[in-house]
Amino acid sequence: MNYILETTNLSKAHGSKMRVKNLQMQVPKGCVYGFLGPNGAGKTTTLKLLLGLIKPNSGSISFYGQKMTEKNRLSLLKTTGSLIESPSYYGHLTGAENLQIIAKLKGVSAKDITDVLHTVRLYEQKDKKVKHYSLGMKQRLGIAMALLGKPQILILDEPTNGLDPAGIQEIRELIKGLPATHNMTVIVSSHLLSEVEQMADMVGIIHHGEMLFQGNINELATQGSSLEEVFLAMTGGASEL
Repeated sequence: MNYILETTNLSKAHGSKMRVKNLQMQVPKGCVYGFLGPNGAGKTTTLKLLLGLIKPNSGSISFYGQKMTEKNRLSLLKTTGSLIESPSYYGHLTGAENLQIIAKLKGVSAKDITDVLHTVRLYEQKDKKVKHYSLGMKQRLGIAMALLGKPQILILDEPTNGLDPAGIQEIRELIKGLPATHNMTVIVSSHLLSEVEQMADMVGIIHHGEMLFQGNINELATQGSSLEEVFLAMTGGASEL
């Protein structure tokens, strides 16, 4: 199988502690890849490595079969959108004005702003100041910023964190629909089993920086196992169900 994103023996240490250890991550094109693990498992560190925000101690990262280097990093990442930890925005500006700033930085058209506002269902609130947005609306604005430029890969770090049930449902449905509607591959991290089960086609389970399981969720069902059983068995019950 050809993977749109792949890591080989990816490792990162903070001091004497290994945050990511010999990680083998393989993401097929056109899927929602759920990156699942307890808090502190190494999810955010891995995503920062993929985006070149921090440097690995060893190992490699490949996009579209091409190994990422210092020389080609920016060109490879041009086709990647991301939202890591929490969205950044100017509260005194409207949603549309915030997007205009990002669009100018990315060199994309005004039409792209309209498109992403419709995608994340914020078009009706585009002229409202962001400081008056709900938490869910701010999260959707962050995803809209990441979608500017029509990325082929979208990387989202715990996008439903802190949201109420209605906000979680909105983000979940948005993510699930992106591969079909935008021909996009989505990598979404979460510490919640229920979220990954309801959003993802593929899942990677990380614990103490190591990939413990990687595969198709539907294949688990045909083998008589559930994602919950696999996750609890591998992490010793470390979960927030």
